[in-house]
Amino acid sequence: MPCIALTGGIASGKSTVAELFRELGAVIIDSDVLAREVVEPGTEGLALVAERFGPMVLRPDGALDRARLGELIFADEDARADLNAIIHPRVRVASQEREAGAPVGSVVLHVIPLLLESGLVGGFRHVVVVDLPEDEQLTRLMERNGLTLEQAYARLRAQAARDERLAVASWVIDNSGSLEETASQVIGLWNGPIASLP
Repeated sequence: MPCIALTGGIASGKSTVAELFRELGAVIIDSDVLAREVVEPGTEGLALVAERFGPMVLRPDGALDRARLGELIFADEDARADLNAIIHPRVRVASQEREAGAPVGSVVLHVIPLLLESGLVGGFRHVVVVDLPEDEQLTRLMERNGLTLEQAYARLRAQAARDERLAVASWVIDNSGSLEETASQVIGLWNGPIASLP
């Protein structure tokens, strides 16, 4: 079955594009969703995160305080690396399990925001990059997450650069226009290059 990676910078519209592919019939395996699952209350992942970062990253109900953790890791490269060392291996295992359970003949789309940063790009023959100018990314991120420009810029800088993502792209979806324009590109890619994959 064709296995394709979908990536893009923060607030570029990866979830929107993934949902468009899902509506066309792709099996979506979203690393962000899996990353939340592997640190749910009661998991080994959450226990290790709390051990590394302290009880301050837990809410009163025992769940992960994502906003607090985000403040820590986006301000400290070593802390971010430590978190990734906990999360990424568990997400990979969960991703492989989901892929193995996909129906025969499916197009499987792995949504991996940190595809380059986690060294996974070599595991895919084809990569879809959702692209957006950085100023638009910052605007969307500030609006979506209620961040200051400085906070949004720190999150942008914590990821691979735009040109690095574009350099590994098999196909690029320009998400700077309307939803209809984005959908048109997704449909064209699905019915064209993806449909012809072995």
